[in-house]
Amino acid sequence: MKVAVTAQGRDLASEIDLRFGRAKYLLVVDTETNEFEVCDNTVNLNAAQGAGVQTGMNIANLDVDAVITGNVGPNAFRTLNAADVKIFLAKKCSVQEAIDKMKSGELTAQESANVEGHWV
Repeated sequence: MKVAVTAQGRDLASEIDLRFGRAKYLLVVDTETNEFEVCDNTVNLNAAQGAGVQTGMNIANLDVDAVITGNVGPNAFRTLNAADVKIFLAKKCSVQEAIDKMKSGELTAQESANVEGHWV
């Protein structure tokens, strides 16, 4: 499975970024091999508006099956849902811990946004 994780740093030991649209990095991880690539998201980190939708579109274009983040607003949720990307929410932990929790079933796919739009 290929999963995008919002991250504050560039490796699996980095803490997940609890912000979706304004996450600093997106780590795209193959959950079978733990191989990953880093996608810089600073263009959306500093966006005046639309960061969630734009990040959602970027993730959809990465051809991932799921995303792990801390929070997701309604517009980003709709964008990911339209692209058939499952959304998992995690609390403060490392990227590797979040992936492990998803694989063990501790994280469940979201059915809706968990924050209002423009959450920072």
